[in-house]
Amino acid sequence: MTLKKVLTVAGSDSGAGAGIQADLKTFAAMGVYGLSALTAITAQNTVGVSGVHAIPPEFVAKQISALFEDMEIAAIKTGMLANTGIIEAVCDQFIRSNAENIVVDPVIIATSGDLLMDDRVENFIWALRNRLIPLAHIVTPNIPEAEILTGREITGLEDMKAAAIDLQSLGAPNVVIKGGHLENGDTVVDLLFDGSGFYVYTGKRVLTRNTHGTGCTFAAAVAAGLALGRNTREAVEEAKKYVSYALEHSYSVGRGGGPPNHFAGFGRLGGDGV
Repeated sequence: MTLKKVLTVAGSDSGAGAGIQADLKTFAAMGVYGLSALTAITAQNTVGVSGVHAIPPEFVAKQISALFEDMEIAAIKTGMLANTGIIEAVCDQFIRSNAENIVVDPVIIATSGDLLMDDRVENFIWALRNRLIPLAHIVTPNIPEAEILTGREITGLEDMKAAAIDLQSLGAPNVVIKGGHLENGDTVVDLLFDGSGFYVYTGKRVLTRNTHGTGCTFAAAVAAGLALGRNTREAVEEAKKYVSYALEHSYSVGRGGGPPNHFAGFGRLGGDGV
């Protein structure tokens, strides 16, 4: 059996709810083979982040190069990149390898509110906007990330549309802005902009504190969908359904917010068995 290979370039979450761990679980659940290039090690749990140790940029590049030398990679998801040097090294490798189907989750702040970088914020944002996003097939910020990247305050759908246009102008042909941070009662509104039209997705808000790693999970699911031959709209729709179901069957693993259930419907940790 041959599986499509999907690469995650992201940080390690010692609590295993987000980052590399969430991505690899998502890839497995979606039926693709997950590869990984580690950018940072974090000391974190369900309560917060207590430390970040970035991997040297040249070694991040070495991991990516080794994978491209050996395998055909159908899609890539980027997450926590920790600093400007890592962003530059990753982008250089993507260009050198003619990487395709790049899904950029512009990780800046953890669910707990902790910054996930060891660099000057303005330099980091410049590198995201001017180096990484132009290489992306799709970029998937949440509301706080979209506000930081565009300088816009986002309080509703029209603001989301304006921010999506701003982000698309940086070079990524597709933009998803995730609306979970907006106060819309029991409804969540997400937006896809493909350069020619807006697609609004509404869904029922899942009332759970176990949302740690949902952004990573969504972007990883989109990358898996693209690798499997879905078009962008199909990949986004499928990823939304996957994340919603995982949230509905989430579980607590510590004193704070736990992860979605990446394997809901599979085995002992699936569905009503949780």
